[in-house]
Amino acid sequence: MEELLRTNDITLIPLARAVLEDEGIDSFELDVNMSVLEGSIGILPRRLMVRRGDVDAARRVLREYGVTFED
Repeated sequence: MEELLRTNDITLIPLARAVLEDEGIDSFELDVNMSVLEGSIGILPRRLMVRRGDVDAARRVLREYGVTFED
């Protein structure tokens, strides 16, 4: 698994996951429980992971939907 994006925006990961799922790209969200432990005030980012072989396709698809993230 490779990190696709890291964000504090609670709406971005569900959007990205839905877009990737529609394209047949599996993803996995990390750090969900950490953000719950910190009280959901948004200081700890969540990470979205994809298979190493899907990273380029996932980035391309998300960019087409206007999702911005660091490479």
